Amino acid sequence: QLQLVESGGGLAQPGGSLRLSCAAFGNTLDTYVIAWFRQAPGKEREGVSCITNSGAWTNYADSVKGRFTISRDNAKNTVYLQMNSLKPEDTAIYYCAARNGRFSLCATSREGSYGYWGPGNQVTVSS
Repeated sequence: QLQLVESGGGLAQPGGSLRLSCAAFGNTLDTYVIAWFRQAPGKEREGVSCITNSGAWTNYADSVKGRFTISRDNAKNTVYLQMNSLKPEDTAIYYCAARNGRFSLCATSREGSYGYWGPGNQVTVSS
């Protein structure tokens, strides 16, 4: 059974950076597509980014494009989300999620396709 654990969140100033990590346990990560989602207070959860099994293809929400970078190190069973030029509206609980299977593309439009979720990690952007 795959288990995911996020880390690296916390408090950052506007314009600052944070790097989130998603560590996988219980199975090898290379058989899963990985995505990041976030949920801000009072809002629905939204997709942020995803990455295919090999890392060859990535996808980003328009709101983070050019500021966030998703990457993965399958040897370390870890996926990362580098967040630069942070804005107060990036404040949210960030979740990593996994979809079993090998795919050449990925998307975050259907949360239901991701069967494994981490507990979430708080990111707060404030001066």
